[in-house]
Amino acid sequence: MEKPSFFVTPGYGEFLRDTLHYSQAVKIGNRVETSGQGGWDDDLQIPESIEVEIEQAFQNVERTLATAGAGWEHVVHVNSYHVGGFPAVVNETMSKLYRQYMPNHAPIWTEIGVAALGLPTMRIEIRVTAILP
Repeated sequence: MEKPSFFVTPGYGEFLRDTLHYSQAVKIGNRVETSGQGGWDDDLQIPESIEVEIEQAFQNVERTLATAGAGWEHVVHVNSYHVGGFPAVVNETMSKLYRQYMPNHAPIWTEIGVAALGLPTMRIEIRVTAILP
């Protein structure tokens, strides 16, 4: 088995590594796994709009994948964790962004409702698996 390589997203990832001691991504061979990425900015602030929060989470996944040499085009599996249920706007926004970020394939996806996430104002967290060619 190949040795794992760990990656930290510049900005918020460095803060989270230093304060909570975890990495944002790991690469083993051609497989990249991310930790859950929220819709936060580099100051860990969450937008008021759920649509903007979801969009920011997608951007944070993209930033994190890039640290390990991957992109959305390599994503094969998505887990999304949701506080507050699944109002229509959540699935509409998620599917719109799937089509935007992954126009040439549809990954497998599991949506999970949870009571809370890592920050009190978070409503979404996205974790992905990517396979590099």
